[in-house]
Amino acid sequence: MKKSKWVKASFLAACSVMLMAGCSGKSSGSSDDTIKVGVLASQTGALETYGKQTIQGFELGLEYATDGTNQVDGKKIEFIVEDTETKPDVAVKKATKLLEEDEVDFLVGSSSSGDTLAVLPLAEEYEKIMVVEPAVADSITGENWNKYIFRTGRNSSQDAVAGAASIAEKDVKIATLAQDNAYGREGIEAFKEGAEKLGADIINEQYADPNSTDFTANIQNIIKDKPDYLFIVWAGSNAPWKQLKDMKVEEQGIKISTAAQDINSLKTMDSLMGMSGYSIYYYTLPDNEVNDWLVEKHKGKYDGEVPDLFTAGGMSAAISIVEAIKKTDGDTEAETLIEAMEGMEFETPKGKMKFRPDDHQALQSLYAITLEEEEGVDHPVPVLIRELDMNETEPPVRNK
Repeated sequence: MKKSKWVKASFLAACSVMLMAGCSGKSSGSSDDTIKVGVLASQTGALETYGKQTIQGFELGLEYATDGTNQVDGKKIEFIVEDTETKPDVAVKKATKLLEEDEVDFLVGSSSSGDTLAVLPLAEEYEKIMVVEPAVADSITGENWNKYIFRTGRNSSQDAVAGAASIAEKDVKIATLAQDNAYGREGIEAFKEGAEKLGADIINEQYADPNSTDFTANIQNIIKDKPDYLFIVWAGSNAPWKQLKDMKVEEQGIKISTAAQDINSLKTMDSLMGMSGYSIYYYTLPDNEVNDWLVEKHKGKYDGEVPDLFTAGGMSAAISIVEAIKKTDGDTEAETLIEAMEGMEFETPKGKMKFRPDDHQALQSLYAITLEEEEGVDHPVPVLIRELDMNETEPPVRNK
């Protein structure tokens, strides 16, 4: 049942009575000794793998940040996972369930920018903090942002800075290919801004149906313009790598550059060996104690499997929530949390992050890499060229 204005008014009246009776002002949406977190993720569909990584990372993050107790300030932390099915209407339905029936204190998610954008207004309506991870669209902390939104995931503009730093320079001609959705279009828009600042010319933009598996027309259109580079923004398992190889794009003098994605995607990127691009996270790239803990713990818990692209993000989201609760001494009232989280710095598998007060975007490191062959590894390995620190990747504030 959707919360009505009458219910909200009754709730406010009840709070007034409690305050008059000497209420401490601390609040919990669930109970006095339990803090609940609702995690929205794609557990089915094209982004299923990303959802799985986020959930595993979130669970490990709670373990790390609470020294294995899953408690902070004397309160137990519980999390409830809901599958958005990568459908915005389902995401809204599941978020409403978490807020009304489960009475969660925080929302986390989601795997898809479309799902996340649909849920943002609920955080404001119900006055609950939502930690966005790993959705990337700029508009989440831009034109669609509200003060209850914090994001540990990087945004399109941060990707763009890293992508542009990898290939853009004066008079280089670049074509782009992306999915025709918020993630793809905002990613290209941000990349253009970064690349053009470095003097590059964007000569062709191609957008494909997000569910398409045939990119012939897009690739033919790019080839005819003869760019120096083709920069690609893509998420999900239906990537165009094989078709780019079959159509001999690189043999025609066009270098391909993109993000080094999750390990399953890297297994399809043999044709991009030697590529210069960027990485959001690969388990060998960060050099810090939190990442060392994550890698060791993940291998132990998941039969030797290493953490993947968004595992570190899920862990970062959990750490940020625990650190915020510590700062408020267990108070989960939204205004108190906002005050504590604005400007908050916290250690993650990617090193130190900081929630920028202006738009609550976490400033963070990304990695300039090349893809190289490594003996005994069944996929191209992202090898560090250099770490781009949080100052280098700081994106423009876009919520003004």
